Amino acid sequence: MCYLDACEVLQLFRQRALSPVEVLAAQIERYEDIGGDINAFTQTAFARAQLQAQLAERAYANGSARPLEGVTTAIKDETYILGEVTTNGSRLLQKNIADTTDPVPERLIAAGAVLHARTATPEFSVAAYTWSDLWGITRNPWNRAITPGGSSGGSAAAIAAGLCTIANGTDMGGSVRIPASQCGLVGLKASHGRIPEIPPYNVDPYVHHSMLTRSVRDMVLLYNLIAGPHPVDLMSQLPKESVPVEPLPLKGLTVGMSLDLGFYSLDADVRRNTLHFVQTLRDLGAEIYEVELGWDERCIRTAQIHQGAHIGHMLREKYDNPQCRELLTSYVRHYFSLSAAATPERIVEANDYAQQMWRSLEQAFRQCDFLICPTVCSTRVAADFDYSRDQLEIDGRAVDPVKGWFMTYPFNTLSRCPVLSLPSGLADNGVPTGVQLVAQPYRDRQLLQLGLALEEALGTFITPAHHPLRQEELSA
Repeated sequence: MCYLDACEVLQLFRQRALSPVEVLAAQIERYEDIGGDINAFTQTAFARAQLQAQLAERAYANGSARPLEGVTTAIKDETYILGEVTTNGSRLLQKNIADTTDPVPERLIAAGAVLHARTATPEFSVAAYTWSDLWGITRNPWNRAITPGGSSGGSAAAIAAGLCTIANGTDMGGSVRIPASQCGLVGLKASHGRIPEIPPYNVDPYVHHSMLTRSVRDMVLLYNLIAGPHPVDLMSQLPKESVPVEPLPLKGLTVGMSLDLGFYSLDADVRRNTLHFVQTLRDLGAEIYEVELGWDERCIRTAQIHQGAHIGHMLREKYDNPQCRELLTSYVRHYFSLSAAATPERIVEANDYAQQMWRSLEQAFRQCDFLICPTVCSTRVAADFDYSRDQLEIDGRAVDPVKGWFMTYPFNTLSRCPVLSLPSGLADNGVPTGVQLVAQPYRDRQLLQLGLALEEALGTFITPAHHPLRQEELSA
């Protein structure tokens, strides 16, 4: 029960072959067994969730069930829910009570989801790993020495560990796709404006709200529920788009492949699994072209300058003072020093390079329907990694410890391009690897239908018969 996807549990609920009460009980039992080892949850609301599950059970009995009735859902401890503590992983916010509800949980709750826990995030979500001085280290269920990624690492670890059925996440530089890749899940960064967010985050084109799931079909279900205009978000006023469940035909589809986007180093197992996934695409009828984007490490500087000028500036105004600094994590203090480099001149340079990035990608899209590249360059980043102090090497080359090990943030820079991260296999250390499928601006529907086609051919990565704890049982 802990590893069924949402579509499966909903079907069983409707058939009265399984109860929301049973699924929640199984996941609570799993949490009691291994929750302390994984450390994915910051707070739990099991008693409230049990009452909601009982009401959901009755709704199926009397025919009033909503689209997500009874589906156990974990919410990132950065996302506001009215009246609930939202710490964002910071000791400074231990008593921070939300005065609003973010549009995504608002829509999940309206659809009948059972919210039973909040999930860990690095402090202020400014890292691609998940630990904080407040909540400790969150570990990858596939290999507990390794990070589950970040900043939505608690959500990804919870799904992979069987502690919830679905979970939300936010993505400012890869914070949904990195943990999706690290934990064997599906992660979506929709085109900016498709999924609403609350101010002031909504006006930053790098910032996206989304979900993490075990299957593409779950992602389609959720996208159809949470996407679309919301009155609080001016940026979300695109017409609502619904994605049909029909897979995209793969025969004759053109896909551009870039292993390194011009400048990344890759671990050998990431390269191997990416090439194997690309060959599978080719075997299924797609035409694959190697593309040269010509990007370089200015991609890193462009993202750092933008984030420093937006989120970084906002955080520094609030917390970069003697009273707060002693309570901040080491990496947040380092992030503040990096983001202070966002001068007006550097912002102009960053915006200019972003246009150069788009020109080269647009040229690639003239011959290709989609682009494919790895999600994460290395699965070997430790759970307690700290970019303010630790160095990182990939394939024998020193890389930027903040952003040099994942390939996601260029598509936050080019934020109107939707991106879907799918599992591509297991690395040599037992941690999943992932690939990113990138679509042309606002073609979210076609991207998700491509994901459905690949899932139809390959199956889902995490299933009741294949998941982290099952791997441990087989090894034992």
